[in-house]
Amino acid sequence: MRARNRAGLLAAVTALLLTAAVPPATAAPAGPRHLEGTLPSGATYVIDTPARWNGTLLLFSHGYRPAGAPNEAVDASDDATKKLLLKEGYALAGSSYATTGWAVEQAVPDQVATLDAFAGRVGPARRTLAWGESYGGLVTTAIAERHPGRIDGSLSLCGLVQGGVANWNSTLDPVFALKTLLAPGSGIPLTGFADADEADRAAGRLGAVLSRAQGSAAGRARIALAAALHNIPGWNDPKQERPAPDDYEAQQAHQYQAVSTMLVDAGFRRRQEAEQRAGGNMAWNTGVDYTAMLRRSAGYKEVEALYAAAGLSLGKDLRTLAGAPRVKADPAAVHYMTRNIAFTGKLRTPQLDVHTTGDPLVPVQVASAHRRAVTAAGTGGMLRQGFVDNAGHCTFTPAEQLAALHTVDRLAGTGRWGDTAPGALNAEARRSDPTTAARYLAFSPGPYPRPYDLAQRQLPGSTR
Repeated sequence: MRARNRAGLLAAVTALLLTAAVPPATAAPAGPRHLEGTLPSGATYVIDTPARWNGTLLLFSHGYRPAGAPNEAVDASDDATKKLLLKEGYALAGSSYATTGWAVEQAVPDQVATLDAFAGRVGPARRTLAWGESYGGLVTTAIAERHPGRIDGSLSLCGLVQGGVANWNSTLDPVFALKTLLAPGSGIPLTGFADADEADRAAGRLGAVLSRAQGSAAGRARIALAAALHNIPGWNDPKQERPAPDDYEAQQAHQYQAVSTMLVDAGFRRRQEAEQRAGGNMAWNTGVDYTAMLRRSAGYKEVEALYAAAGLSLGKDLRTLAGAPRVKADPAAVHYMTRNIAFTGKLRTPQLDVHTTGDPLVPVQVASAHRRAVTAAGTGGMLRQGFVDNAGHCTFTPAEQLAALHTVDRLAGTGRWGDTAPGALNAEARRSDPTTAARYLAFSPGPYPRPYDLAQRQLPGSTR
């Protein structure tokens, strides 16, 4: 009898201790809360919960931050969208990542650790959706491939869904063309930078070459050719008026602005930081057929017209590119970048990719590269893609972002995609936020110039 009493008392005490060990924070939020903390890696995280949580957690992955830039944690793409999401009852979380720059190796585990922090401080989520923009779209897609058990669906906004190797190859092509055609014999390095200062000097030298070239018809035609190799659209800044389809001079002027700013920055300064991580040059153009690449480009007709107007031989310039010494990759650096990250295409949870049609930094054709990978991997049914009729990189309205998130959330809850046509997405956007634009449209992006994924790998030296 005493043994039974002692056993009962021990069980009661144990239950009391276990109850006391659970902090009050694991209960459902009783009011809006803003939580901050530090992960084991040293990255910081931030959590925002609404007064009435709907049970869904949105894990946000932020975009690229240059080395040395401020590195604060954020949990939404912008303040207006954040306010609407909290009003709808979503909980939000996101980390800073342990380092700036091409930190995919750190970003993915830091984001997963943020999920653990949320569970510990707030409680378990009924549903978890990963979302991110630009480089954060790449991080989001990596989470979807590598940690499908931690999320129920994902959304990539203007994301680098072509993967890291393809990104750096495609960034090499236009600067190679510019140096070869506009500054032959200049000695401007395109890869293998000793340090950030050398990359900055190289960017400045090519920028000066571009400025001079823009002053002549021949120079403008060659800049347009380089832009076409990267599929930089002729309308890429929402503050500028959209050129007419056949106004190639205006389109080229817009491309010049993008080439001389965004592309030069990515092709030199950002490349140097990524090379430092990879331990060498991770890009190559050995075996690349630039004539074939140009013909597949959305800018081909523009280039033909501008070359003709300048009295310049396009064929001759393409032969010059074909005969120019090529850039070889460091195999170890390619291996590093393949791990961090080239996509397998194996989606185990559904993902929606959304892209603007006029993106100069991460051109809309990246969607074709992702579609190629998931189709080859046999998981094409997990992927849907939407396109927004606007210029610029990540220039989505809150309405357009909420429509995309609602679509993924409904799918995660029902197991069915439902209607993802432009009309349905626009209707959802108008319901979500009638104060901002809804511009989804039917669009089919052309091929990505040089895809590289682990489903159908394009190796250094390939002629594809």
